[in-house]
Amino acid sequence: MAKQFVTVARESLLQALRQHVSGDDAEFALWDLESPAPRQQIDIVVPPYMGDGSVIANLKGLDVGLIQWQSIGYDSLKQYVPKGIPVANAASVHETSTAELAIGLAIAAQRGLAQFVRNQDAHNWAPKFYPSLADSRVTLLGYGGVGKAVAVRLAGFETQLNRVASVARTEMYSDSEVLVHGVAELPTLLPQTDILIITVPLTEQTRGLINAEMLSHLPDGALVVNVARGAVVDTDALTAEVSSGRLRAALDVVDPEPLPADHPLWSLPGVLITPHVGGDSSAMQPRIVRLIRRQIERRLAGEPPLNLVQL
Repeated sequence: MAKQFVTVARESLLQALRQHVSGDDAEFALWDLESPAPRQQIDIVVPPYMGDGSVIANLKGLDVGLIQWQSIGYDSLKQYVPKGIPVANAASVHETSTAELAIGLAIAAQRGLAQFVRNQDAHNWAPKFYPSLADSRVTLLGYGGVGKAVAVRLAGFETQLNRVASVARTEMYSDSEVLVHGVAELPTLLPQTDILIITVPLTEQTRGLINAEMLSHLPDGALVVNVARGAVVDTDALTAEVSSGRLRAALDVVDPEPLPADHPLWSLPGVLITPHVGGDSSAMQPRIVRLIRRQIERRLAGEPPLNLVQL
């Protein structure tokens, strides 16, 4: 196959690709998908990171070999992708950073770091007892790439971990088999859960999965950590539980996004919010560069792309 023509939407990514991919293999151009297309035929289009993907609709009428999406989640794309253009997600790019933030949110919420930062701003020395991450009972809802990365990072914190996926199974972890519970077991597992960490993709099956009934199974004082998609959790139900003081929440994703400025979650005690930045760290660019380079190499070799998804 001939030299690949690849468009990207960010200057820093463009420069990084030019440094790591031979000019004999690919030519790169900067394109945000909103200005006129640089060519009628494009081998790989890398749309802007984040957003709902609506600019992808502008590919209609172009000859595009592959859309390389920069997120793992692709739930919003179906309505925008022109028929016949294959799409690959960014599996292998964000798992590390997202898992890192999940652990960070859990530690920050458990140890009261948000309150201590407020105390520091007020120059107020106010020691207070908070629960530990160690010895806590953690239910990890979602055992794909992000969930497994979370499990690896939890291993050093001496927690009691239950893994949950769509169906029950056993998997190898390190040198031994571990049980992965099925999602149907959640009503039994949640009453024995101190921290619920959510990493599932957003699908028709997971939308609203953590609803009022599921939340009611959690014991008083439990922490809900969501680094998946906001719509996996019923926002109104979670807000009601946190408002009552029964549950706590540490959220990188919410529904809707951005969270409206007047939403009660912003100011409720026991809530920690980050603005959907799980994968947006210094670890992202080297990994997306590696993925795009591998996609170029595979196309040149006549091999199918990695990470193809069904829309």
